[in-house]
Amino acid sequence: MTFPSSVSPRLWSSEEESFDRVLAICAHPDDVDFGCAATVATMRRAGAAVRYCIITDGEAGGDDRAMSRGQMAEIRRGEQLAAAAAVGVSEVTFLGYPDGRVSATLELRRDLSRVVREFRPDLVIAPSPERNWNVIFASHPDHLAAGEAAVDAVYPDSRNPFAHPELLEEGLEPHTVRALWLMAAPAANLAVDVTEAFEGKLAALSCHRSQGTDDPGLRDRLATRAGGAATSAGLAEGRLAELFWAVGTG
Repeated sequence: MTFPSSVSPRLWSSEEESFDRVLAICAHPDDVDFGCAATVATMRRAGAAVRYCIITDGEAGGDDRAMSRGQMAEIRRGEQLAAAAAVGVSEVTFLGYPDGRVSATLELRRDLSRVVREFRPDLVIAPSPERNWNVIFASHPDHLAAGEAAVDAVYPDSRNPFAHPELLEEGLEPHTVRALWLMAAPAANLAVDVTEAFEGKLAALSCHRSQGTDDPGLRDRLATRAGGAATSAGLAEGRLAELFWAVGTG
């Protein structure tokens, strides 16, 4: 995929493009909250059902070497469930892949396709499979692999009855996802005004205490970033936005 060097994001409107079911796919607990929790809260306010699919349990996170990785995984799953609840999401699937070792394998594509066919979303939100050299933290190898596998699950795997035939044996019929939004891509062509939902994002992030999200400077950094995103989309001063690269799936 080649992203343009400069593009003005269009502003998403629920009246012009509504979604009944939204699936957010991420590599680690807290990725969805840094990346799109305010958008999720906005979608929930618009009436959409939202489900999270978290590929790992995040056991490689944190700095406490005395803590077992199993204990860290348990903590991070609990944090993600609490963060999901903070923005009105009750359905969270953990796939349990090893943190730090995610690859876009056929097995992962199958497991993501299974979730897509089960939930049957209109919209999938996933990490960009392309590295963003402006924000290195967004381009963790697990994020890139999760993005690649998610894109492949959206197209062609989930809609192809002959991909992963075991899913048909499980009674899961093919499903075509209508829209795909990529987070942390090198460029953005879509903005979501999240001004009224921004406090929900902060509440969700505050649940991830094991990852240092109680940093008092985090709010200001996120607000500055969201303010810049809003400006790029032509929103008035004081508005906040989250950015995506929207991919056509038709």
